[in-house]
Amino acid sequence: MNIVPHHRLLVLVIGIVLCLGASAPLLAEPTHVVIRVLSRDAKFVGSSMGGVQIAVRDVLSGEILASGVTAGSTGDTDLAMHRQGGRRALLVDDNTAAWRVTLDLDAPRLLEVTAVGPLGQMQAAHRVSASQWVIPGRHLDGGNGWILELPGFVVDILDPPAHIKLTGAITEVEVTANVVLMCGCPIEPDGLWDANAYEVRALVVHDGENIGAFPLAYAGQTSRFETAV
Repeated sequence: MNIVPHHRLLVLVIGIVLCLGASAPLLAEPTHVVIRVLSRDAKFVGSSMGGVQIAVRDVLSGEILASGVTAGSTGDTDLAMHRQGGRRALLVDDNTAAWRVTLDLDAPRLLEVTAVGPLGQMQAAHRVSASQWVIPGRHLDGGNGWILELPGFVVDILDPPAHIKLTGAITEVEVTANVVLMCGCPIEPDGLWDANAYEVRALVVHDGENIGAFPLAYAGQTSRFETAV
């Protein structure tokens, strides 16, 4: 009977382990990511505005890893508006709008998140994006999560209707608009979003001719502004 010396047996075992390790693929680790979209100077964009379309892409390969839509509430006003805790405060609660995804990552990846919305008001939609390195198993689901900031306002022209036909008999046209922040937050005089601090104008073009810019005044109803042209 042949007996293999202990040191040769140890070398043989190590060699087998190294060969197996070299051929086996790296195991992907589930990595939880929570993405939220914040209306600039306001609250979060959620279900009340149709949510925001989210896409996660690998910057280097261009691969789309996941996509979805944010859902939930606009959040707690005191938290979202930094009334407590300063600039590094927690901005969200359990109901704040978000999109949650679990990515299976086998290596650190430079990921880009793109947000388009609000989906319920596409005439006012914006697109924003941000990127960062994400490490397998290092979750981005704590605290505020990954926040993107969406600038702008949602403007709905209430009057005149889009199909209006001007004739020589018309000397004046009433213009009324509903103006809110991207989260749907209301605008009113001396409110948290103060109508006195915003400038709303109608830029009027007729048959290709630039007619002018006409200031709209607060119309006495939350988020409504009006003028006569």
